Amino acid sequence: MKPHRGTLILVLGILSLVLCAPLGIFAWIMGGNDLNEMAAGTMDPSGRDTTKAGRICGIIGTVLLALSVLIGIGVALLFVVGAAAHH
Repeated sequence: MKPHRGTLILVLGILSLVLCAPLGIFAWIMGGNDLNEMAAGTMDPSGRDTTKAGRICGIIGTVLLALSVLIGIGVALLFVVGAAAHH
C-alpha cells in the first residue's frame, strides 16, 4: 500500500491561498487522484481528511486564480476600449 501525501497536498492547498495561486491546481489534481487511490484501497487511508482539506483549499485557490484572471482581462479590456474611444 502506498503512503498518503495528505500533508503535501494540504501545504500546496494552503500556499495556493496565501502565496502562489497556481499551486491550487496541483493540490486539486493530486488530492483527487489520491482520494481515488484511497477509495480503491491502494493508498493508506489514514490521510483522507488531510487530503480532502488540501484538495478543498486547492479548489478555492484555483477558483480565486480564475476570478482574478477574468477580472484582470475585464480591466484590460476597459482600458483598451476607453483608449480607443478617445482617439
